[in-house]
Amino acid sequence: MTAQSSRPADAPPSWVDSLPARLQSYARLSRFDRPIGFWLLAIPCWMGLGFGALDVGWQALNLIYGLLFGLGAIAMRGAGCTYNDIADKDLDKSVARTAQRPLAAGDVSVRDAWIWLFAQVAVGFVIWLVLPLPAKIIALVSIPLVAAYPFMKRITWWPQAWLGMTFNWGFPVGYLTAGGNDLIWPVLFYLGLIAWTIGYDTLYARQDVEDDALVGIRSTARLFGDHSLPAITLIYGVSALFVGLAVTNGGPRIPGTMIAIAFLAHLVWQLVIFKVKGDAVALRLFKSNRDAGLLIVFGLIVTVVLMATFS
Repeated sequence: MTAQSSRPADAPPSWVDSLPARLQSYARLSRFDRPIGFWLLAIPCWMGLGFGALDVGWQALNLIYGLLFGLGAIAMRGAGCTYNDIADKDLDKSVARTAQRPLAAGDVSVRDAWIWLFAQVAVGFVIWLVLPLPAKIIALVSIPLVAAYPFMKRITWWPQAWLGMTFNWGFPVGYLTAGGNDLIWPVLFYLGLIAWTIGYDTLYARQDVEDDALVGIRSTARLFGDHSLPAITLIYGVSALFVGLAVTNGGPRIPGTMIAIAFLAHLVWQLVIFKVKGDAVALRLFKSNRDAGLLIVFGLIVTVVLMATFS
């Protein structure tokens, strides 16, 4: 165990830098210095709550559930990153961007990382206990998705699709928590979110194409290569289409159309910037998807409020 904690090459300056070295290591294992992952895990849960409320109306308890989903996203994203780093410890040593991550650099032992992992899972378990039974059941289905994800980049060129299924599983959990009772439109919404994740994580993976090729890590960024822009354009188009169909048919058409247009406009903006500036802005565009997702969340909340006001 080293006495110092080194900041990984891809870690931005953050409040984590002010922590004692020992605590920094655990905070970096959970990516507390990179909160975009917390947002991208919580946002589908909030989308599910809002979309489910279109079916049955907004309940005051949904606000509590929203806060719990936010806390759960922090705990479970941290647990997922810790698990991913345990599985990828040797691979991370071979990639310049990840070589200084706590496990790869030896700042945390594998045994201590497992203890930290289970501590975070315990927080998620407590939140799971208070969910309605249908949401509890569907949440359990995510366990094999999460467990298998770190290995997908070794066996398929589409690990981003697996990430999409995993990261957006909070949508059906949130939908059932709110009491949603439809089938077709929430499924289409979920498929649209999977496509959205494939697109934004392909952008993220553009940073690592050369290193990934050296160590044999597969990704859609490597698969698409020089055709990444048209591929992401197509994938984002599918995402906007599916989400747009869901929100315009699963609730009032006019607000749904406005939500769909706002989401599409943000995705188009990303594509334009990527075409002009290329991989140099890949990380910034990836992070901007927090705002793309929040546009949908806020739109759904406003729609539910309008429905309650004018019903």
